[in-house]
Amino acid sequence: MNSPLISNISIEQACRDEGLYFSVGPFIVCLHTSISSVIEGITLLYNDCSIAETTAFADYHISLQQASGIRRWYHPQVNFLFDGHRPFKPLPLNQAFPSFEWGLNWCIANNAHQYLIIHAAVVEKNGRAVILPAPPGSGKSTLCAGLVNRGWRLFSDELALISMKNGSLIPIPRPVNLKNDSIEIIKSFAPDAVFSQKVRDTNKGTVSLMKAPIDSVLRSSEVAEAAWVIFPHYLADAEALLTPKPKAHACMALAQNAFNYNVLGAQGFKVLSNLIDVSDCYEFSYSKLDEAIAAFDSLAESLC
Repeated sequence: MNSPLISNISIEQACRDEGLYFSVGPFIVCLHTSISSVIEGITLLYNDCSIAETTAFADYHISLQQASGIRRWYHPQVNFLFDGHRPFKPLPLNQAFPSFEWGLNWCIANNAHQYLIIHAAVVEKNGRAVILPAPPGSGKSTLCAGLVNRGWRLFSDELALISMKNGSLIPIPRPVNLKNDSIEIIKSFAPDAVFSQKVRDTNKGTVSLMKAPIDSVLRSSEVAEAAWVIFPHYLADAEALLTPKPKAHACMALAQNAFNYNVLGAQGFKVLSNLIDVSDCYEFSYSKLDEAIAAFDSLAESLC
């Protein structure tokens, strides 16, 4: 059970004391930190989430701590801890808030095996979902951010959670991770959207996180059924074009983008196969967001 929105409590006090317990899609996260940039990021981008009524349980106990010793003063660093263990090398302190996002992705992808988890964005309209698997640089996050600022509901920018019980897609609406030129593109495209401060010189380049739309967060208990699997590719000066993709090829590509396909074995293959069976599969090239969104809107209208 969850209580009102996260902004109704002192985020800073909770983070510094017993930990801030809050809902992220189907998960409860406990965050403990005294790093001001992380607290500011959570306050800005997660204040539409709900807090847990009890601190008795969390799926993921996460702590972000400034590295001690000489590193505290010379090239300050941040440590990410999951259940008291440090799965990654320290990062520069200015990357503390992005490291929370990247670390939470890792926690979910490596532990939530009640779902088939695919590295993909997911958006929904009229109860039907689009899965957008793609490697870095394909324009996936830019397209996702554009769609959710034009009437589509955000399920996820990074993790497609597919129920192992019935194949439904589970929402986990969190900030959209934008990189490099995409940041200014979306700021211009959606001037009312809320963004974190830019963080430069990460291994992804310059990054900024766009807040998930409040409607998407408040509807995080509403699942959807897959209707399309679309592989986006940004190409300069290209027209928005959907090209049918053979389902066998789409299935293989999804398996390659899945975090835990091998862990789930035969059951994972069955869930993935059923997903492809009920979905239309396409390659999609685009350069202009308005044209891309019009193409997606046409797909959604075709099912009405």
